[in-house]
Order: sequence, then structure tokens, then C-alpha cells
Amino acid sequence: TNPWGVKVVRIEIKDLSPPADLNEAMAKQMKAERERRAEITSAEGEKAAAILRAEGHKQAVILEAEGRKESAFRDAEGRERAAEAEANATRMVSDAISAGDVNALNYFLGQSYVEAFGKLASSPQQRTVIVPTELSAIASAIEGVRQLTMSGTATQGQAPARTSVPTTKG
Repeated sequence: TNPWGVKVVRIEIKDLSPPADLNEAMAKQMKAERERRAEITSAEGEKAAAILRAEGHKQAVILEAEGRKESAFRDAEGRERAAEAEANATRMVSDAISAGDVNALNYFLGQSYVEAFGKLASSPQQRTVIVPTELSAIASAIEGVRQLTMSGTATQGQAPARTSVPTTKG
């Protein structure tokens, strides 16, 4: 346009119609690009979901292990306290026996006898309860416990009752 003395500053294209095969190729390329982006987004979402599921499972396993650890610790602590209490009771009975007090021994033996008999009688597989033939041993053990409790409630001026150790015929 310079030879004619006109200077073109800008041009506006009103209509551009490329050939049909070029239009078709460009449409296919745009469609492929959209599908690729959709697959990438979907894969990233699945990856994030899998990571979150794995982290959740990991936390659940850790918390479950901590719970088992705490439970085992509490169980061990309970067994330790029960053993200490049993040792203290045995020591007290031993001290009482060495001091000549038979009531403590009767109480200790009676308590052990009643606990063992109770466990035997309450067993879920137990259909019959075997009672010892020497019922006097049970009676004397219970009498020893009764006298021990009676002597504990006696007034200050009264001397506690003494019983002898029950003998068993064997």
C-alpha cells in the first residue's frame, strides 16, 4: 500500500473459513486435549484418595496398637497389685502364726477354701457339685471365720475367741 501513498495501520479479518479437513483436525485435537486433562485430573483425584485411605488405615493401626499396649500395661499393673496384696496377706498371716494367733490362719484357710469351692461350684461346665465327705471341715472353717468376725466386733474388755485349726481325715 505504500506505492499508492496509503499507510495501513491495522487489518481486521471478518471471516476466515479454513478447509473442512483442517477444521476437523483442529476439533479432534481439542477433544483429545480435553480428554487428556480430564484423565489427569481423575488420576490425581484417585491418587489423593488412595493416599488419604492409607493414612487413615495407618492411624487406625497405630491407635489400635496403642490401645492394646495401654490395656496390657493396665492388666499387668492390676496383676502386680493383686500379687502385692496376696503377699501382704500371707505375710500378715505368717506374722500372726508366729505370734501364736490361730484366728488369722483359720480366716485365711477358710477364705481360700470358700473361694476354691465357689469356683468349683460356679464352673460353666459343672453339672454336679462334689461336696467333700467330711462336712465337719467345712463347718469348722466357717465357724473359724464366724468367730474371727465375732471377735472383731467384741468390746474392748472382752478377749477374742480362739479356735483350733481344723484337721482333716485323710
